[in-house]
Amino acid sequence: MRPGGNRGWLLRLVIAFSFAQGAVSMARPAVSYRALALGADERAVGVIAGVYALLPLFAAVPLGRRTDHGRCAPLLPVGVVLISGGCALSGVADSLWAMALWSGVMGLGHLCFVIGSQSLVARQSAPDEQDRNFGHFTIGAALGQLVGPVAAGAVIGGDDMTGTSALALIVAGAVGAVAFTSLWRIEHRRTADTSRARKGDRVPVRRILRTRGVPAGILISLAVLSATDILTAYLPVVGEHRGIAPSVIGVLLSLRAAATIACRLVLTPLLRLLGRTLLLTVTCLLAALLCAGIALPVPVWALGLLLVLLGFCLGVGQPLSMTTVVQAAPDEARSTALALRLTGNRLGQVAAPAAAGLIAGVAGVAAPFVMLGVLLLLSSGVAVRSPGERKDTGEARRPRVRLRRKSDI
Repeated sequence: MRPGGNRGWLLRLVIAFSFAQGAVSMARPAVSYRALALGADERAVGVIAGVYALLPLFAAVPLGRRTDHGRCAPLLPVGVVLISGGCALSGVADSLWAMALWSGVMGLGHLCFVIGSQSLVARQSAPDEQDRNFGHFTIGAALGQLVGPVAAGAVIGGDDMTGTSALALIVAGAVGAVAFTSLWRIEHRRTADTSRARKGDRVPVRRILRTRGVPAGILISLAVLSATDILTAYLPVVGEHRGIAPSVIGVLLSLRAAATIACRLVLTPLLRLLGRTLLLTVTCLLAALLCAGIALPVPVWALGLLLVLLGFCLGVGQPLSMTTVVQAAPDEARSTALALRLTGNRLGQVAAPAAAGLIAGVAGVAAPFVMLGVLLLLSSGVAVRSPGERKDTGEARRPRVRLRRKSDI
C-alpha cells in the first residue's frame, strides 16, 4: 500500500479509518466505565451498547441505495463529524439516557463512514484485488482497535472514574476528527461518473438477499462483529468482577486487535493455502471454542493468550465476508448488498449486547461469551455448507465484471 500510484487512495483510506475506528474503540469501553460510574448495572450497560447500533439498523439500506447511484466520498466526512460529536457529547452527558442517545449518534457516524469506505474499496478495486484490498482496508479498523482501548485504559482509572471516563470520551472525539486529514479527493472521478451513469437501476432487496453467498456472508459478518463488540463492551465488566485494572483490560483488548492485524497481513497466503470457504469455517469454529474459554476463571496471562488466538481467528471473517457479498451481489447493487451486510451487523450489535445483558444478569458476567461461542459455531456451519460459494460468486462472475469495467473506461 505504497503512497501515490493507483493505490494511494487505499493507504489514505486506511489512515482515516484507523483514526475513526480508534475514536470508537476508545469510546466504547469508556462509555461502559462511565455508565458503571453513573450507577448502571450489567443490564444497563448492555442496553447502552445496543443503542449504539439501533439508529444504524434503520439507516443502512437507504444509505446503501444512495451510494449505489451516487458518490461514496461524501459519507466519509459526515461519518467523522457524527463519530467525533457522539464521543465528545457522551463525555459531558450526566445521565444514562443521554449517554445512550449519544452512543447511538456515534454508531450512526460509524455506519456512514463504513458504508462509504467499503463501497469505495469495492468500486476502485479490480475483482482479483478485492480480497487483498478489503484485507488491507480492515487493517485500519484493527489499528484503531489496537490503540483505542490502550488509550482508554491509560486515561481511565483512579478514584474519579466518572471524571476520567468523561475525559477519555472527549479525547476520543478529538482523535476521530483527525480522520479529516486523509479524506481529500479520495474518490476517483471516473468511479463517481460511473455510479451516476447507473442511476436508473434499482435491484429489490429481496433479490439481493436471495442471491447465493449473500446470506452466508451476512451471518458470518454478524457473528464475528458481535464477538468483537461484546468483547469491547463486556471485558471491562469481567475485569471489574475479577479485579483486573482498566489499564490491563485495555492492553488485553489491544492484544486481540494486534492479532487481528497480524492475521490480515498474512491473509493472502492463507487464502492460497486453504481457500476462502475452508478458511472461514476453521477460523469461526476455533473462535467459538476460544470465546467459550473466556468464560472460565483463568489467570490474566491465560486470558491474554485466549484473546490473541481469538483475535487472529476473528480477523478472517470481516474482509472475506465483504468480498463474498460484493462478488455475489448484482453489480448495480453492490453498495446496497454491503449495506445489508452492515444491517445484519447492526442487528447483531443491538440484539447481542441486550441478550448479553440479560444473560449476565441471570448467569454471571462471563456467560455472554458462551453465547458468542454458540453464534460463531453456527456461522462455521453456514460456511462449511457453502462449498461452491467462491466459484459461483467470484471466479465465474469475474469475466463479466471485467468486461463492464473496461467499457466504463
